Amino acid sequence: MELRVLRYFLEAARLGNVSRAADNLCVTQPTVSRQLKELEEELGEKLFERTNYAIRLTPAGELLRERAEDILSMADRTLQDFKSLKEDEVVGEIAIACAESRNVNFLSKCIGILRDDYPKIKYNLYSGDSERALEKLDKGIFDFAVVVDNVDLEKYNCLAVRSVDRWGVVMRRDDPLAKRDFIEPKDLLDKLFRG
Repeated sequence: MELRVLRYFLEAARLGNVSRAADNLCVTQPTVSRQLKELEEELGEKLFERTNYAIRLTPAGELLRERAEDILSMADRTLQDFKSLKEDEVVGEIAIACAESRNVNFLSKCIGILRDDYPKIKYNLYSGDSERALEKLDKGIFDFAVVVDNVDLEKYNCLAVRSVDRWGVVMRRDDPLAKRDFIEPKDLLDKLFRG
């Protein structure tokens, strides 16, 4: 599985069209089509459902898209790291996963301070849940993660950030809970959607 072919695959998946992908990649459409067919044969899975005018990812294609993005991200970062070895100044990329919380403010302040001293460092921020962030941290996709869950201190080095997220509930004015000064989680149990 070559990185070049994974780039072809991702571009075709992104555009939903092999001809437009070939144009963007500056290669011929038959070349991209052949490479994608060989990739399907190599993996033993159909990656695209094809129609006359478009292509759409199969479940196997969705899995490969996610993995190919991770693989290419690591390959690009590795290449960038080797380029930075040739220079005296600090350059490179840092991939950071951050759960959606108030900690984003803390993280942005830290990046601002670092940027003053090391302006050639690029920061790639990814938002998502803690479980996915830790999974990609384990694979080396992220350099570090800012999470809101408790973390296994045997497995990770950790720095506690003293920040508290404040959550609220939006409801109709005529709801009985709207008359209260505060609401506890147990008050919302009967409001849960049951499927």
